[in-house]
Amino acid sequence: QVRLVESGGGLVQAGGSLRLSCAASGRTFSNYAMGWFRQVPGKEREFVAAISQSGSSTLYVDSVKGRFTISRDNAKNTMYLQVNSLKPEDTAVYYCAARSGLYRSSEARSQKSYDYWGQGTQVTASS
Repeated sequence: QVRLVESGGGLVQAGGSLRLSCAASGRTFSNYAMGWFRQVPGKEREFVAAISQSGSSTLYVDSVKGRFTISRDNAKNTMYLQVNSLKPEDTAVYYCAARSGLYRSSEARSQKSYDYWGQGTQVTASS
């Protein structure tokens, strides 16, 4: 079992920045590929970014490329999402997720490939 706890969300003005964190416990963090997803009420949860076990491979949804950066520190059992130049359309609950097995970009976008989820952290960008 892997427990994931997100933090760092908040209310910022459009154009602002936040750093989201996802702290993992329970299993060897470096064995898991990780991802960030987000969800707006009434809409499907959507993929935001993913990172391989070592951190050498990353993947982003087009709408956040150049603004968001995913990273991880395996020594601290923590994954991060640096979110810059926030737009009102980035407003959502952000979830981190972990998946075992080899990192495959073809699977990283799919919620179904993840085994564990956090409880989410709210990010609100006001216009």
